[in-house]
Amino acid sequence: MAYVHISLAEDSRTNFYMLLRVIHLLTGITWIGLLYFFNFVSFPLLKDLDPPTRAKVMPPLMLRALWLFRWSALITVLSGLAYWGSILSTAAQTVGASSGTALGTFFLIWTSAWAILYALLLPGKGVLDKGPVLGILVAIVVTAASYLFLRFNGHGWEGNRILAIGIGGGMGWVMLLNVWGIVWRIQKRLIAWTKANAENGTPIPEQSKRMARMSFLTARISAFLSIPLLFFMAVATHYPMFSG
Repeated sequence: MAYVHISLAEDSRTNFYMLLRVIHLLTGITWIGLLYFFNFVSFPLLKDLDPPTRAKVMPPLMLRALWLFRWSALITVLSGLAYWGSILSTAAQTVGASSGTALGTFFLIWTSAWAILYALLLPGKGVLDKGPVLGILVAIVVTAASYLFLRFNGHGWEGNRILAIGIGGGMGWVMLLNVWGIVWRIQKRLIAWTKANAENGTPIPEQSKRMARMSFLTARISAFLSIPLLFFMAVATHYPMFSG
């Protein structure tokens, strides 16, 4: 009878990055799962509830869910960046190159893409408030950002994994900025206003409707971005799509 020999890596570096990948996957599942929960379960449900019930349910539900949502997003991105940075550094050192261009263009391009998307959401009225129109504009911005990242990192040594994660991770960076820069900033005010209205009868400001709409559209954009994000993460190790 044949026996399978099982052995674990003995060097601390290999074990550390394996642990990092597990953390990345675990928090990523939590983050994306909650993103889908908000988009396809809680938002429709809260919309259908009558105002008194919504005022009672929303604050405790959203505070707990958003706490897990924003911290799982942060840990997912930080652990992913640490892992990608290690891959990037090793590949660059192998050919005597620098990883600075890839890192610099990653943050510059994808942060700029987020800023453009944020600017598109600010008006909150007219054609930019239409889901299909906004979806097309988001697709254009993300496609342009992906092209620019590939354009500035085609030196031949980057390889499929680095380039695929650079695009998928870039979308993750945009989604993280959505969480902390838009959704959480808006939702904590909406929750406070809803709670004060339920407990003290304090009127909810008129601007809450526009803010709630902006939060909804931001969450919806992130939900759709998660699909190409997951595709490019799978491409990194399972589908040789890019070459330098």
